Amino acid sequence: MKYLKIKVLILVMLCSSIAMPQQTPANKQTKDIAIMGGTAHIGNGTVIENSIIVISDGKIKTIGNADTTPITLQAMDVIDAKGKDVYPGFIATNTSLGLIEVDAVRASSDKSEIGGLIPNVRSQIAYNAESKVVESMRPNGVLIAQVAPGGGRIAGKSSIMQLDAWNWEDATIKANDGIHLNWPSSFSRGRRWLGEPSGLKPNSDYADQIKEVADFISESKAYLNGNRAVKNLLFLAMEGLFNGTENLYIHVDDEKGITDAVNFAKANDIKNMVVIGGYHAFKVANLLKNNNIPVLLTDTHELPSLEDDDYDLPYKNPKLLADAGVLVGIQNGEPANFQTRNLPFYAGQVVGQGMDKEEALKLITSNTAKILGIDKQLGTLETGKDATLFISEGDALDMRTNKLTHAFINGREISLETHQTELWKRYSDKYKNQ
Repeated sequence: MKYLKIKVLILVMLCSSIAMPQQTPANKQTKDIAIMGGTAHIGNGTVIENSIIVISDGKIKTIGNADTTPITLQAMDVIDAKGKDVYPGFIATNTSLGLIEVDAVRASSDKSEIGGLIPNVRSQIAYNAESKVVESMRPNGVLIAQVAPGGGRIAGKSSIMQLDAWNWEDATIKANDGIHLNWPSSFSRGRRWLGEPSGLKPNSDYADQIKEVADFISESKAYLNGNRAVKNLLFLAMEGLFNGTENLYIHVDDEKGITDAVNFAKANDIKNMVVIGGYHAFKVANLLKNNNIPVLLTDTHELPSLEDDDYDLPYKNPKLLADAGVLVGIQNGEPANFQTRNLPFYAGQVVGQGMDKEEALKLITSNTAKILGIDKQLGTLETGKDATLFISEGDALDMRTNKLTHAFINGREISLETHQTELWKRYSDKYKNQ
C-alpha cells in the first residue's frame, strides 16, 4: 500500500506538470499598429528596405517603403523596427505539435489511433492548445503548424493551426486539409535475430500492401457514388481526395516508392498529391514537375541515409529540387517535437549550399502556404493577408541572430515568454552577483 501511494503521488505530480497552461492567448487587436523602418522580407523573394507595415483588424492594411508611402500615424501604435527585420510567420508542416506532450508518457500522446486504414481520424479535435511544447515554437518565429496524425497505413487527417489559442476551435485555420498515407517501403532490412542476412532486401509484401490501399480507395469510390444508405465514416472521410478539396500527403522517400506513389495517385484520380519526406525525390524531379506534385522535404540537419549517398545530400536536397522546378518546402521529419523550432535554421542551411536567402525563406513561408492551400491568407507580407508576422533583431534563418522582439498572429501581439525563457531568466539571475 505504501508503494502504491508513492506511485499515485508521482503520477499526480507528473500530470500536474504536464497540465500547466501556456501563456494566456493575446486579446483581439483593437488599435491599428504601424511597424516602421524595418527590412521587410515579403516571403515571395522581394525585400523592402525601410518599410512601413500597417496592421488593422488582424490584416495587413498597408505595406510599402516608408519614404514613399503616405500614412497618417496619428491614433496608431507605432513600433520602431529600424535596424531589424520583419518576416511572415513561419509554417511548420507534418508536426505532432499539440498531440504529444511527453514522448515517454503514453497518456500524453494523441498522435496515433488503433487501426491501419483510418482516414476518419482527425488531428484537429485532439490538438492541445495549452501545450508547453506549442508555446516554445513561437520565440523562433514558428507561428503556424500543420498538425498531422501518425500510425497505420492511412493515418488520418491533418489540420492547420495557429499557435496562440485557448482551444482547438480558436486555433484552427484550416480543418482537414488532407489525408496522410504512409507508403509501404519497397525494401526492408534483414532481421539478424531471425538469421536473415543484414542489409536491404526487396519487400516481398510490397505489392500486397499497395493493393490493400488501392482496394480501399475503390471501395470508397463505390460507396460515395452509391446511395450511401448506411453511413460509413471511413469511406465518407475519403471524399475530399476525389473532389479536390483535400490533399493526399504520401510519406515516401525512395525513388521507386515515389514513382509508384505518383502513378498510384494518377490511376486512382487523386486530384492533389504531396510527397512528404522525399529524400530521393531529386532523382525523379522531372516526374514530379510534370505532374505538379510538390514535396515537403525532411529537414536538412541529417546525415545521409545510405552509404553511397553524397555526404551533403540532406543539406543540398531542397536546392536540387527547387533548381529542377519542383515546388518544395521543408518539414522537420518528425523524430521529435523539439526539432520543429529549428525550422528556420533548416532553411538557413540551404543558403550555405548556394540558394539565395530569399528563396530559402520561401521554403518555410510562401511555398509551404501554397502546398497547404492557405496562400491566400498566409505565407507572405501582402495587403489583405492575415497579419501573422514577427520582428527579429537579425537574420531569422541564422540561429545566432534570430532573436524576436515582437510577434503577431492575426494582428494580436502574442507573448514570447515560455517555460523555457522563464527558466533561462531564473538561472541567469542566480549567478549575476556571484
